[in-house]
Amino acid sequence: MSREPTSAHAQPHMAAAGFPWLAGAMLAVEASEVIRLRLEKFARGDQDAPFEAQLMVGEKIAAAFEAAASLCAGASAAAIVGRYREHVAANARRLSA
Repeated sequence: MSREPTSAHAQPHMAAAGFPWLAGAMLAVEASEVIRLRLEKFARGDQDAPFEAQLMVGEKIAAAFEAAASLCAGASAAAIVGRYREHVAANARRLSA
């Protein structure tokens, strides 16, 4: 007796199928490096540490608005994660200099 798979078993869940898991994991790793660089700057008490804290908050707010606008315009999850990765990479370069 052969049973045909139900639609829930035949294809992965739509949310899971549409999300770029590898890019999301890479974003997490890359963001943790930026967090480490920022924490080192704060721990050293660099002169520009207060500016870095303000910049960090402003960047997060701007990135969230950018992601929301992109989502409303029909951007894919991969495009949004890719754009976040660009922001994170720019911060890593700046903080590593």
